[in-house]
Parts: sequence; C-alpha cells; structure tokens
Amino acid sequence: MTAEAGQVYIEDLGRHAGATVTVKGWLMNRRSSGKLHFLQVRDGTGVVQAVCFKGNLDAETFRRLDLLPLESSLEVTGLCKAEPRASGGFELDASGVRIHQEAEPYPIGKKEHGTGFLMEHRHLWLRSSRQHAVLRVRARVIKAIRDFLDERGFVCMDSPIFTPSACEGTTTLFPVDYFGETAYLTQSGQLYAEASAMAFGKVYCFGPTFRAEKSKTRRHLTEFWMVEPEVAFLEMDGLLDLIEEFIAYVVAQVLKDRRAELEVLERDISRLERVVRPFPRISYDQAVALLHEKGQAFAWGGDFGAPDETLISEHFDRPVLVHRYPAQVKAFYMKRDPADDRLALCVDVLAPEGYGEIVGGSERASDLAFLLEQIKAHQLPEETFRWYLDLRRYGSVPHAGFGLGVERTTAWICGVPHLRECIPYPRMLEKITP
Repeated sequence: MTAEAGQVYIEDLGRHAGATVTVKGWLMNRRSSGKLHFLQVRDGTGVVQAVCFKGNLDAETFRRLDLLPLESSLEVTGLCKAEPRASGGFELDASGVRIHQEAEPYPIGKKEHGTGFLMEHRHLWLRSSRQHAVLRVRARVIKAIRDFLDERGFVCMDSPIFTPSACEGTTTLFPVDYFGETAYLTQSGQLYAEASAMAFGKVYCFGPTFRAEKSKTRRHLTEFWMVEPEVAFLEMDGLLDLIEEFIAYVVAQVLKDRRAELEVLERDISRLERVVRPFPRISYDQAVALLHEKGQAFAWGGDFGAPDETLISEHFDRPVLVHRYPAQVKAFYMKRDPADDRLALCVDVLAPEGYGEIVGGSERASDLAFLLEQIKAHQLPEETFRWYLDLRRYGSVPHAGFGLGVERTTAWICGVPHLRECIPYPRMLEKITP
C-alpha cells in the first residue's frame, strides 16, 4: 500500500523502527495516566499505540486528547519504537498530534449490542476488530479464487447481471423493468459461462447473483457473490478433482496470509489445517443411508435441507462431495448418469461444522434433443433459450463447471454463524439498508 509523503501505514511500521513517522487514522481507544495518554490508533491496516507525554505536546492538544471521542480522526507523528508487549510489536513515542475532526459520541460502545442495532449501524460496525477480520479474510478468499483460476489459464468472462430468463428456478427471480420489457437480476452466470467456454475453453465469471428466496435463515442472502468456472471437454471425474484442488488452495492461502485475523475470530485453525486432498466423496444414495443411520427420517428423491446437510457433514472432518442426486431435484441443464437415468451427474460440496453447501456443480447436458425435452418438462420458454441451445448445434462437447458462494465459504473459514457478517452490506429478506 502506498502512503502519502511522510505517512506510514501501521502494517509497515516494522520497516521504520528508530525513525520518526506519521500515522493517520482514527482513535480506537484511549486511557490516561496523569501526564500520559495512551492512544490506540487504527488506519485500516492495523492498530498501534501512541504514547503521548505531556511534556512533548502543546498544552491545548494534550487537554483535547483527554476528552477526544472514539473514532475521531487524527494523525500522530512520533518515534517508532519496538515494543514486544504492544499490538504489532511497535509503538509511537508521540511528538505531535493533529486532530482532523472531533467525532460525535460514537453509537457503538463497549457494551453488548443486539444484532438488530448493529445491522442498522453496519456502516460503522465495519470498523470493529471482528468485522475487520472477517472482511479481510473475505478479500483474501477472493484473491485466492482469482489467483487459482488465472494461474491455470482460465479467462475471466463475466456474465450479464440483467437476464431474460431463469437459470435456477422461476420462483426466486427478481423482476425489473427493462425499457418496457421484463428482465431479471441474474441467479447465476453459468449459462453464459458455458457459451464463453465454447469460445475460450476454460473460463470463469465472478460477480453478484440474486435469489428472491423468502428465507430468514443464517445461510441465506438475497444478494451474494459467486465464482463460476466452466471448462470445455471436462467430464464428471475431472470436475470433482478440480473442485477439490480449488477449495484446498483457497483455504491454504487464507491460512498462509490471514492467520492473525483467524486468531482474532478465535477460529479453531486446526480444523482448517485438515482441509487437504483427498476429500471424502459419497453418492446421494450413501448420504441418504447415512441419514438413516443417524435416525433422520428422509425419503429418497428429495433434496437435502439444512438439518440433513449438517448431519451428513458432521460425519467428516473436511468438506464432503455428495454426487449424483436425483435429477428431479436438480436443474434442467444437468447431464443424466448413463448408469442410472434417474440421477444427474452433479455434485454439492458440504462444508464441515454445519455450514452447508458451499459448491454446486455438474457435468452439463451436451445433447440438443435432451435439452429441448428438459426445457419443455420444466415449462421454460424455448424462445428465450434459443441462444443457449445453439451451443448444442454448433460444436457441442462434454463440459462441466461449478459455482462457489463467497459468503458461505468465508463464513465457514472464519467460523462465524451468519452470512450477514461475510459481506460488507448484506441484503436479506427484510434488510436493504444501509
């Protein structure tokens, strides 16, 4: 990160020990002891303690610091000194403090606040150490996603947000007026990614997706981010290998670069260190049998709900790949299993510790006649999918892909209970502000 002339970011203080530097940020905490003020200053990259001795500052500044409200903005100039007891291992011996703005009384105090209050003040809650840690992990997850795909020759080909039709089911669409016609906010970029893969071979799209699900559970947002790789000439076995390699890489990168944030969150890091290949793989039939062994009433042919996913995943110490679900509970574009036409060549990845599905993928149907049958069976408008059917008319090939939800993955890695903490400004059934 580049600072202005004379400014040093807190994360870089280790390179400036013994030098006089200026740190610009916000007052996170303070305590006073007669002739000394101890200021905890944060700048977005870290927190440093500034020791302000009365004799080193003008009288008026020293007096103001004793009353300065939290989250006031300021800059501190001082000698950077090694201090093993301090956060980050360094502190500033202040020789000057400039106050940019004395904040009004800060609404988020040290007392316990309810979730509703914190969500109403989400724009301020982001400044807390816990939220800061979660969202820095999220940012590292995103970087790892892009690094993995970019380094393996995938081309980023983002799909449109406005779409003319459903991809994952017509009951969860957000309709919008599009110059007098009805369009929808995208549920998934997959169909367009398939078209891009027929041009570029290996692609991914990455962006926000929208589901109008009337659900208030901790696992649901109406707007969330998803990465969707798609690969030409990839079949089911190769898809499972790709998913395993991808998840293991993302977790490893977070462990390498964001261990400090995971410690702030009191995450049991040993659980993440187990996320190495190979992952357990079980069929839908085996998953149903496991549920029955655990005393869960479940009828073959249904989709797994959150309690079912929790029971399945708690049996394993790392993500489990559940493959070959009944086709009747899956999307129209999935290829059928040649060994059992009742099943789709698909996979869901269930994260351990009850976090549920973080990946859904499949081998795509490549036969034109089959897709036409499925579009009719699902009562979808053929005209809307004409361009998609063209992919099966002009050089159709076996191909497969998957989607990974960034917020669910971040929640699992961080060990936080609700997705609302894993995106800066969550959108939920009854939440559209701030």
